[in-house]
Amino acid sequence: MTQAPATPKAARRQHDREIVALAVPAFGALVAEPLFVMADSAIVGHLGTAQLAGLGVASALLMTAVSVFVFLAYATTAAVARRVGAGDLPAAIRQGMDGIWLALLLGAAVVAVVLPTAPFLIELFGASATAAPYATTYLRISALGIPAMLVVLAATGVLRGLQDTRTPLYVAVAGFVANAALNVGLVYGADLGIAGSAWGTVIAQCGMAAAYLVVVVRGAQEHGASLRPDAAGIKASAQAGVPLLVRTLSLRAILMIATAVAARLGDADIAAHQIILSLWSLLAFAMDAIAIAGQAIIGRYLGAGDTEGARAACRRMVEWGIAVGVVLALLVVITRSFFLPLFTSDTVVQDTALPALIMVALSQPICGVVFVLDGVLMGAGDGPYLAWAMVLTLAVFTPVALLVPAVGGGLTAIWAAMTLMMTVRMLTLWLRTRSGHWIVTGATR
Repeated sequence: MTQAPATPKAARRQHDREIVALAVPAFGALVAEPLFVMADSAIVGHLGTAQLAGLGVASALLMTAVSVFVFLAYATTAAVARRVGAGDLPAAIRQGMDGIWLALLLGAAVVAVVLPTAPFLIELFGASATAAPYATTYLRISALGIPAMLVVLAATGVLRGLQDTRTPLYVAVAGFVANAALNVGLVYGADLGIAGSAWGTVIAQCGMAAAYLVVVVRGAQEHGASLRPDAAGIKASAQAGVPLLVRTLSLRAILMIATAVAARLGDADIAAHQIILSLWSLLAFAMDAIAIAGQAIIGRYLGAGDTEGARAACRRMVEWGIAVGVVLALLVVITRSFFLPLFTSDTVVQDTALPALIMVALSQPICGVVFVLDGVLMGAGDGPYLAWAMVLTLAVFTPVALLVPAVGGGLTAIWAAMTLMMTVRMLTLWLRTRSGHWIVTGATR
């Protein structure tokens, strides 16, 4: 006796359960990263405007150094999920181990570049003479934690691909608590200033990496997957990540351009920009929780050869993205008068940030669609298209952002340009998902 196909309503409920089961824990893990920066901003911000401005430039550079390698998480999630859908768990974990070894190699290379060039990078970003020393101190110390940060990315991708977002949540919560406690203790208790904030973040990140390695190694031993580095596997992981690297570099270039323009507007503008960027990152990572669920679910469906399931899951996740974007927009508007004083008591910085904060709120429904579709195409392994689309977006954003100082625009104009950027991304991603060219089945793409 054949089983009757699920009704549309029952299918939506099934997708909702899958999305919630993966997205809710992923939300907690994802927001840990911007919460690290927000905690640093809140603590350092009360040291003074120059220190907060220095943190704004240094953290933008640091996040760029780490986030360009976010493919370690995204590509690994998609690849592992496909193998899970195909029923090959040992191969799935082996794929993840290759990503972790690649993370260690890349982390060492980035540290070797950042440490000697830190003053030049800070100057390149246009930091003021008062903010530059603080920015250089924070960047040099925090760079030591980059290998641990990249291991966290790769190991998180392994667990997401295995449909486990709970373990990353537990590690992220522990890491955030440790980071906040260490920052307060080292900045004020040990009187280390902005250096204490940097050391606290490094220690917390190393602890998180160690916790992830224990979990992944245990899983590898349980399923008989080798822990040794495999040159061919590491090379294959690197090659698979190249398109996503191009995509991420383009996105980071957009954020760097926005920060550089804000820095040239003055200390109050860059300090306000740091606060707004921290919030924008928090909101982005919150919506990206649905995208993470999309990566794992889409990869699993395509690995199992279920194209209709993949299409239906995509449609449902877009609906979720729009709804979450509207809710977040309302929350930003409602809490705006309470949010800004948490980070600075400088009324000039607060007044500069407020209009930009409203612009961020208005863009949230657009962001919801962008992050969901981004996750769907990543889960499908559609990296080349994502790379092309982001390069196009960068080409549109750059001249608009660079014109802001020339036309006398302020921080709000920069964030209007950011909203334009997200709109272009939404259009390119929507066209791709509508075409269906992203649907490729099998254990590998």
